[in-house]
Amino acid sequence: MKIAIIGSRGYPYVYSGYETFVKELVERLVTRDYEITVYCHKNLFKSFPAQVNGVNLVYISTIEKKSLSQLVHSIQSITHACLKNFDIILVVNSANGPFGLITRLFGKKTAINVDGLEWLRPKWKGLGSKYFHWASRMATKLYDVIITDSDEMQKVYEREFNAQSTVIAYGANIRESTHPELIKQWGLQPQGYYLIVGRLIPDNNADIILGEFIGASSDKKLVIVGDVPYRDAYAKSLKGLDDPRVVFTGYVTDQDVLAELYHNCFAYFHGHEFGGTNPTMLKALAYGCAICALDTVFNREMLNNDEYGMFFTKQKGSLETLIHAIEAVPGTLQTYKQSSRTRITTNYTWEKITDQYDALFKGMKTDSH
Repeated sequence: MKIAIIGSRGYPYVYSGYETFVKELVERLVTRDYEITVYCHKNLFKSFPAQVNGVNLVYISTIEKKSLSQLVHSIQSITHACLKNFDIILVVNSANGPFGLITRLFGKKTAINVDGLEWLRPKWKGLGSKYFHWASRMATKLYDVIITDSDEMQKVYEREFNAQSTVIAYGANIRESTHPELIKQWGLQPQGYYLIVGRLIPDNNADIILGEFIGASSDKKLVIVGDVPYRDAYAKSLKGLDDPRVVFTGYVTDQDVLAELYHNCFAYFHGHEFGGTNPTMLKALAYGCAICALDTVFNREMLNNDEYGMFFTKQKGSLETLIHAIEAVPGTLQTYKQSSRTRITTNYTWEKITDQYDALFKGMKTDSH
């Protein structure tokens, strides 16, 4: 079966959740007699091989403007794919919702992975928010199959757009610590710090976590991995806080170093608010972290309520109280650390995710005959 995948930055370019998803999925599908083609942003690549690891690659140029780059790339890629003999076109990112009109005109079978609640995120105020809400609605009307990444996200699409969707989450790979010394470059000791991983944007709530940590007078450090690739007042204000216990690493691109930061933290703080199944928290589970997460329906679904983690709210004093509680009783977090990987093996393996896409594609192809 021939599948085109459009809407990520490309393969094997790993940058964020979509690219990781594409990489993990396509490498498994090609071993199952699928012919996979991934559309890539040409400007992000230095060389342009036609095939890597059995995956066919098509490079499409786009304009270098942040807000339009992805949309222009997707329009060109979808049009190009419609002129080829693909059985199914899989699109990621709800921003590409309106372009289902192109695939409709060509009579192509399509599925779209819509991901999170982009229209609610603070970064898309005004017109951006309206576009994402409209684009998500268009996706439900123009694509054959809508894929949501969690049961709670499925409910949102039912409630918001009266649309049915297929739930397929993301996955993670179990990993154990092998080089704890890699964290020493920041003067860190195993179990001597809390960890945040994510972009420094308002909807990840690093400002709330940071404020609560500073108020908790803990003798541990708080390590913040991530940044934003542009000048930003919010990120600048966070970095301007003067506390010797707070360590900003910036981006950590070496996956071995990042893994050790997860493995050796005392607890992982997860403040992400508007996603379904979050890849960053999946990593925390796969790497054996004790997790303290913002209390949202999505985070509760991932952690099976409080079976695999603890929760805090945005209310002043909530996280500070939780920090005091887990530090007051040694061993409180041990149960979570010992069981976290079980959540991955039972629910979020890439093999399970691939099985679900395999079944979906076969079902779609059968329906088309």
